[in-house]
Amino acid sequence: MGEPDEFDVDYNFFDDTPEGKDPDSHSPTLRRYHQLLWSKPLPDGRPFELHARRALSPYLVYEADGTRIVLGSDTIATRHRRKLHHLYSQLPDEVNDSFLRRSYTICGFMIFPVSQGSLNQNRGTHPRIQDRWDLTLEVIRRFYEGGTSPLATTMDRYAGFFALFGSFAGYIEHFHLGDFVDASGAVRFLLPFDNFESPALPSDLPTYARYRLDSLELFEARRLRILDEVRRCPLS
Repeated sequence: MGEPDEFDVDYNFFDDTPEGKDPDSHSPTLRRYHQLLWSKPLPDGRPFELHARRALSPYLVYEADGTRIVLGSDTIATRHRRKLHHLYSQLPDEVNDSFLRRSYTICGFMIFPVSQGSLNQNRGTHPRIQDRWDLTLEVIRRFYEGGTSPLATTMDRYAGFFALFGSFAGYIEHFHLGDFVDASGAVRFLLPFDNFESPALPSDLPTYARYRLDSLELFEARRLRILDEVRRCPLS
């Protein structure tokens, strides 16, 4: 199956990714969707235009006022299939397949600045984050509010990118993440949170299954936010 003619919030990016490759780097449709969705005014009204060339690298580029930021795609709807294989393998195939289908549509992806030691790398390898999107959001929230976190050094490296959105609320709004925070702007954690002290991943099957279901609910909510924007402002 090739690229869809219109923006499809349910398009699975494996459909145009060469076999054995990662949609984050090899799906033309995913890159085009990122470019279309996020190229819009910043909270202060300045344009945030993302550019892509024919080559796969650089993935997307933002350039303005003498600043150049290279951005890459990253999956944020994670199953922890390898790290928690002993739990993953106990869930029915249809449950795992359903999660995979949803997580590889646009609601399960974000863009981050990329370079050696980038945020998308470090959030996946740090033992207190373990690729969890809610914990990553807490890292980002603390950056905006001047707090500390396990990835504070990494965040400081990309301060220029996050400054574009003005505030945590601005970042949340730009990337359709409103359902991942509550009415006060606090992150909605998927597991009990105690300042990054507890192990980041579920330790038993009921907790893992609940974590997965709650994750899907949030990503479905993000899907609806994206769909609403596409209907209000058709992308082309």
